[in-house]
Amino acid sequence: MTLYRIREVDGHDDDVADILTELHRLTFFSGAPIPQFDWGHWWLAYGGATPVAFAGVIPSTHVRNAGYFCRVGVLQPHRGHCLQLRLMRAMEARGRCNGWRRVVSDTTANVPSANNFIRAGYRMFRPSVPWAFPDTLYWQKDIAEPSTHGTHSKRR
Repeated sequence: MTLYRIREVDGHDDDVADILTELHRLTFFSGAPIPQFDWGHWWLAYGGATPVAFAGVIPSTHVRNAGYFCRVGVLQPHRGHCLQLRLMRAMEARGRCNGWRRVVSDTTANVPSANNFIRAGYRMFRPSVPWAFPDTLYWQKDIAEPSTHGTHSKRR
């Protein structure tokens, strides 16, 4: 059984960017443009010493005070080990550290990813200005830490 480790990585580092680029090519082929890895936050999942998955989040340009989960890819032999869910949890933790209130994303014709959004507690929503294709599904999850201050007055 392979043990997996998830690590936040520096997309400005040329070696890291090369690994992210290669994983992107192996998981998306030519189906999506290669992101700018020097923007936002990026993670690698390792199976032993080998990178086998990646994910990234950037500040949303469409939703106020939110991160946009812009990419996730898992190499075929490593699918089914909850790596996307684990990468999503790491990304949400970073979003909370950034002070974001929610994370948004989208999927188009990708049932496994849509199911992972559901498993991770995301809900579908309709943005006021859709940013993708007509058949795109939009996802959001509130990630702000619950307030420790009560909303009710204390009775004595």
